[in-house]
Amino acid sequence: MREILGRRRRLRLRRRGRPAQLDAALTCAMAWRWPVLPGVGLKAAGGRGDRGRSCACPDPECAVPGAHPFDPGLLAASTDERMVRWWWTNRPTAPILLATGGRAPCALSLPAVAAARALVELDRMGVRLGPVVATPTRWSLMVAPYSLERLGELLHAQDWVPSSLRFHGEGGYLVLPPSEVGAGQVRWERAPASDAPWLPDVGTVLDALVEASSGAPDGGSRLAY
Repeated sequence: MREILGRRRRLRLRRRGRPAQLDAALTCAMAWRWPVLPGVGLKAAGGRGDRGRSCACPDPECAVPGAHPFDPGLLAASTDERMVRWWWTNRPTAPILLATGGRAPCALSLPAVAAARALVELDRMGVRLGPVVATPTRWSLMVAPYSLERLGELLHAQDWVPSSLRFHGEGGYLVLPPSEVGAGQVRWERAPASDAPWLPDVGTVLDALVEASSGAPDGGSRLAY
């Protein structure tokens, strides 16, 4: 316990004067033990009318500008303070990517409009949620780690699952605040607890989302996915 308190104290002292990205990445890696790595990021604005939203990777038609691993690759994700500090000291504006699965958090994501409605409905149902990551286009509900086998069993047990529901599990990744990617600014819709973020079970959240979506009196969907 004394060692943990000492580490947290050192972490607070080091935060002073640090860039936001580095500060957030170190919090993920050191305080929460979430493996992170820098995303590819966006190209700098080139001139008038160029909003700088194109991806820095070689693909001119990248589907997720800035919001994916490139160099280093996903397997490089780390909780090592020296590695994280080196990455964001050299690339201070790089997006923060969480490597999901294993012992790390996973997530379920929905289109932003549907997700906002879903959160209202889940609150009404009394479902306890964990951190929620939001971009202008999609929101991600973070959940406890799960295996691909567990996810397969859960999906098989459902009669229907919204087609736009995405799963960020083992071998995947999630962009974390305060990153900026092609879709826009990444923020916390519901921020994690500072010391030990609580995460709900994926089955609980999936069941609640399906119920919230398909429970309209006329047999239709309460949520527009």
